[in-house]
Amino acid sequence: MMFQQDPFESEAARSLLDQLLEDSRLYHGSSDYKMLLDFMVKLRNFAPFNALLLQIQKPGLSYAASAYDWRERFNRRPKRDARPLLILWPFGPVALVYDVQDTEGAPLPADVKFFQASGDITEERMMRFLTLIERKGIKHHYFDAGDCSAGSIEQVRKPPAPKDTKDKKAKEPSEYLMRINHNHTPNVQFSTLAHELGHLFLGHLGADERLNIPQRLRLTEARMELEAESFAYLACSRNGIACSSQSYLAKYVEKHTSVDDLDIYQIVRAVGQMETLLELTAHTRYEVPKAKQ
Repeated sequence: MMFQQDPFESEAARSLLDQLLEDSRLYHGSSDYKMLLDFMVKLRNFAPFNALLLQIQKPGLSYAASAYDWRERFNRRPKRDARPLLILWPFGPVALVYDVQDTEGAPLPADVKFFQASGDITEERMMRFLTLIERKGIKHHYFDAGDCSAGSIEQVRKPPAPKDTKDKKAKEPSEYLMRINHNHTPNVQFSTLAHELGHLFLGHLGADERLNIPQRLRLTEARMELEAESFAYLACSRNGIACSSQSYLAKYVEKHTSVDDLDIYQIVRAVGQMETLLELTAHTRYEVPKAKQ
């Protein structure tokens, strides 16, 4: 099976998003930023990056899906003059999707939350997630503590700089240790997992080529916490879990008016990485393009 490169992992994708955000001026205030995150939560059937692209193209969009999904799952089809919206996808470079308002056919289900993932995190699901991250060198340890202590993550092994190409030790990957409060419920433990993976995937612990974590300039503690809380809010809310990050962001919106220096691309990209790692990926389906003769 041929490996398909993630369409959101390129400099072209980064440049595209930066230009679109600048031209559309979609968010510069903290309240606009929170609304942008909420939109990416609502469109759970798309990867975070694609949900962001849809919001840029059509602000206020309620639901969207591919023509294939509209036909196969809802017995609907795009209207004759419907304007398609563009997203990125691995077989691409782009795919077409349609706003619910631009489709016709059978009545929609009474609860269109059919598009979204939901459900409580059980102990079994948490163990599954922990098994998946351990395969990537992220080990875990449960500790006994009070309610105010949730968890942490640290790098416990960093490979030495390679002396030559035959140095096997230098090729050993980094390892990380995540600590999680044993006394918390699985839902709270999942929010801790999300917050700490946010720190990792956003480069707050440093770059990691194997995990595709970029080298980033030194950030302030406040900036790192805002990024991690934004990450956790998206990761939890998109999977039906309420978490404390919502309160954190609400308070931030009240106290701040500008988020111009926030790197939304890195946050969205990192959430996509987590959803892929934990097998929580988006579930919109598409018809594979036919090869040209």
